[in-house]
Amino acid sequence: MKILVINGCNINMLGIREPEIYGHESYKDLCDLIDAHAKDIGVEVEIYQSNHEGDLIDKIQWAYKKADGIVINPAAFTHTSIGLLDAIKAVGIPAVEVHISDPNIRDDFRKISYVRKACVHTIKGHGLKGYTEAMDYLKENYEAKS
Repeated sequence: MKILVINGCNINMLGIREPEIYGHESYKDLCDLIDAHAKDIGVEVEIYQSNHEGDLIDKIQWAYKKADGIVINPAAFTHTSIGLLDAIKAVGIPAVEVHISDPNIRDDFRKISYVRKACVHTIKGHGLKGYTEAMDYLKENYEAKS
């Protein structure tokens, strides 16, 4: 199974940006956690981050027929991007939406998620561990059975 992990704007600033909300771990720490977990559960993983909405859409489209699942933290694009929603719907790859914090207990505008409509599951407020939970969910529910 191949899982594409996509991170949106400002996720590269983990550990620097609002550590009281997002924690003190760095983006490298997140990538290391994802890589280690992929090895533990026997999946191939590719990690991608961009601060540009169009780049994220391009990466989702690139994944068509290449990835078996997507873990996506669209970050601020969660609340604004119909383009990401449409891209996930277009490729038909099971996607799990992940948020490090719980957007439902933050600003009112953060409670709106456009991408959620195209995702099979959402994990929020579990910190970086949410990514490993999302990978487990995809493996348990969408790995092709031989």
